[in-house]
Formats: sequence, structure tokens, C-alpha cells
Amino acid sequence: MKIALIGYGKMGQEIARLAIADGHEIVLKINSSNAEELTIANLKNADVAIEFSNPSLVKSHIQICLAAGTPVVVGTTAWYGNYDEIIEEVKKQQGALFHATNFSIGVNLFWKITQTAAKLMSTYPYQVSIDEIHHTQKLDAPSGTAITTAEIIMGEINGLQSWTNEIVTKESLNIRNNPSNSQLMIRSLREEQVPGTHTVAFDNDIDQITISHIAHNRKGFAAGAIQAAIFLINKKGVFNMNDLLSL
Repeated sequence: MKIALIGYGKMGQEIARLAIADGHEIVLKINSSNAEELTIANLKNADVAIEFSNPSLVKSHIQICLAAGTPVVVGTTAWYGNYDEIIEEVKKQQGALFHATNFSIGVNLFWKITQTAAKLMSTYPYQVSIDEIHHTQKLDAPSGTAITTAEIIMGEINGLQSWTNEIVTKESLNIRNNPSNSQLMIRSLREEQVPGTHTVAFDNDIDQITISHIAHNRKGFAAGAIQAAIFLINKKGVFNMNDLLSL
């Protein structure tokens, strides 16, 4: 498989390392220093593109991949405000897009466990919240994974109508003051060298139940993105991790 990497930061480098080890070829590496090389002609040399860049660039990156006829896997988050427009464009051009807020198999299993727990807890008097911790280079807060987790919980607990976010320090992380019973609080903490930690807490005056996913490194995210790229080749349409894992 010939891969074009759009975004060559820590995630892009980890994807390249794993892909080459698996016998794949990286035919294009795009970062801020060579953005002009992201052309239709160069993309046509790739079987698939994997995009981990900046939220503000995702729309244009998808558009040029569609113009080149190159399937694209998007792992960047915080671009979903343009989702409907992009999906329409994928359909119009009969392209192929695979998107996910998290490519880790473990995270996707964590979501299924969280969904089951939220369904069970929906009739009991527990306050639910989410804590997410990431490295200081992460551009968005809350994380896309935390937002997806919140949406899963809200889908099971009728009283929760929206989520809200608070940037916290390590000292204040465990202070749990949700703004209202109808809002789910997401607390975001940024620390050096943390690939990603997400914890869902069901809390009341009597006890607390928690579910956590702690990433030890970026390997799980990168491996999932490569699996998604293999899955996407020769397909048309819009896909996500539920399609890949049959969850």
C-alpha cells in the first residue's frame, strides 16, 4: 500500500514507522514546511491518504484528496462543524472518507463499555462527568474522544441535554462541580508526555464508579489508522470505526 501522510507530527511519524515495518510505502509526507507539495498530481501516486494535521486545514485537505480520487483517512478532530458539507461533497464526487475521533481499538471498546454502563446507570441517582488528559501540544480541548464519549452518554441518559468544558489544573481535576443536572461536565488537563487518558465517573454521596482508558503510547492510534487505510482502498462512501470493527 502506498500512503500519503498529510501531517507529519508525532502521529504522522508513528504511522510512518509502523507502516514501513508492515511493508507499506510512504510516498508523500506533508507538513507546514512543504505544504505546496500537497497537489493532485502527488496524491495520485498514493493508494490512500492519512490525514493528521490541523483542524483548520482538514476541509481543504479532504477536498484535494477527493479531487485526486485518493481515499482519505482523517484522524484530526475539531473539524466536525463542516461535517455535513464534507459528506455531501464525498457523495457528489463518489469519493471515499474514513473518519474517527479515535482509531484505537481499545478506545472503541471503552466506548461500548461506557454506553452499556450509561444505560444501566440511567435510572439511578448518579452524576456523570468525564476527565480527559493529553500532552501539551494537543490543539483542541476537549478532545474529540471526550466529545464522542459525552455524546454516547447523552444518548443513554435522557436528562443530559448538553456537555460543557472546563480547563483544569492537576490540583483541581478531582473537584467535581457539574454546572447543572442537564449538563455533562468534561474537564480537560494538559500535561507533558501524556498520549491520552479518558475517565468517565458516575458519582453520588455514597460511592463512585469509574471507567478509564489510558493510552501508554501512540501505537494503538497509529495501528488503527493503518487498518482503516487498508479497509478504505477500493471503497466508495463514508466510513468509521464501527464499520471497521463491526461494533
